[in-house]
Amino acid sequence: MHLFEMYTPPVQGYQDPANDNSVQKWTETRKTKLTLRQLRKLRKMLDVRNYEYAKNLKKVRTQYKPAPAEGPAL
Repeated sequence: MHLFEMYTPPVQGYQDPANDNSVQKWTETRKTKLTLRQLRKLRKMLDVRNYEYAKNLKKVRTQYKPAPAEGPAL
C-alpha cells in the first residue's frame, strides 16, 4: 500500500468488500488456499497495474525528454 492510497478514496472495482474473506477466527492456524477465481482476479489486477505503469512511464518520458537541438542560424 502506498501512502497516497490512505488519503484518497479507493478506485471502484479494485476491491470488493463482499468477496473479502480474510477475517479468520483465533482457532484457524492454517493459511487459506486461493481459488482459481481469486488467482484470475489477481492476474487481471496485475495486468491493469502494469498497463497503468507503462502509460504513466510514457507520460513521464515525454515530459522529461531533452529539448530538440536547434539548427544553425542562417
